[in-house]
Amino acid sequence: MGDVLVWLNDQLLRMQWLSDLVTLLVRDGFGLNPASQIGGSIHFFIYDVIKIFILLSVLIFAISYVQSYFPPERTRRILGQRQGLGANILAALLGTITPFCSCSSIPLFIGFTSAGLPLAVTFSFLISSPLVDLASVILLASIFNWSIALAYVAIGLVLAVLGGTLIGRLKMEDQVEAFVCQSPVSDHDNDGAISRRERLAYAAGQVMDIAHRVWLYVLIGVGIGAAIHNWIPETFISALLGQDKWWSVLVATLVGVPMYADIFGTLPIAEALVQKGVGLGTALTFMMAVTALSLPSMIMLKRVVRPRLLAVFIGIVATGIILIGYVFNATAHLFV
Repeated sequence: MGDVLVWLNDQLLRMQWLSDLVTLLVRDGFGLNPASQIGGSIHFFIYDVIKIFILLSVLIFAISYVQSYFPPERTRRILGQRQGLGANILAALLGTITPFCSCSSIPLFIGFTSAGLPLAVTFSFLISSPLVDLASVILLASIFNWSIALAYVAIGLVLAVLGGTLIGRLKMEDQVEAFVCQSPVSDHDNDGAISRRERLAYAAGQVMDIAHRVWLYVLIGVGIGAAIHNWIPETFISALLGQDKWWSVLVATLVGVPMYADIFGTLPIAEALVQKGVGLGTALTFMMAVTALSLPSMIMLKRVVRPRLLAVFIGIVATGIILIGYVFNATAHLFV
């Protein structure tokens, strides 16, 4: 049974068959040695791009089909029926089935806030939605392993719940811009009662929409990953971000914040960094900073919340991300 699971993981998630095909293409089609710098870079780029888009298409289609049962108004009502910590946990879990980047999550945040949901709940959703989604679990498992993928999801959910809870305890409702609370909210939806054909069309549309939004970031991310993997000396990477460098997590956070990409674009970079000897926690910190604290999404968020609440949000999430990075670096041996 164990051998069957290993084979399925290698062939379905890691797509070893695809790696072998790309090796043949690079060697016989391009006349390059896959072990050389140029050949290795081309192999890394082609293999990762195709693998990510195959997984992305399949997963987003499946997730979106499930999500068709939970339109925004239904989600709002579900959250509105819960209170306290249970509502935060539910909001964080619902965030995992919304395959959105941080900028795309903000309109939903506005809708939930205008509907009267507590800030604690809406911020748990806002943190969870870009940081953790079901597609990221599979992609992380395909690049690293299942223990790392599940640990990342668990930590991300804990950060979302704790972050939302802390913001709720600070009673900062007056820090939300007035127009947010006055935004019109529809009380009508179909409660997910649409035909199977409509669900399939919705899921296919979501695949096209998300692929259209992330393709450039995937290409850039894979390109950077290929450069790190094959061209930047390991000694340089280790000197800057090696596991023995106490500042590596802080640097990864600072580098990640100005960037804007989905987790699909940051995964190849994290993969290349780990292969160069960078600590697992450092690589995951970089991913989290890009997806949860990107500068463009913070600029958008500033339009709906006032500076004090924005600063509290950034402080809580950044502190959580940094702590997670150090914890993962200290316990990386448990995930091998």
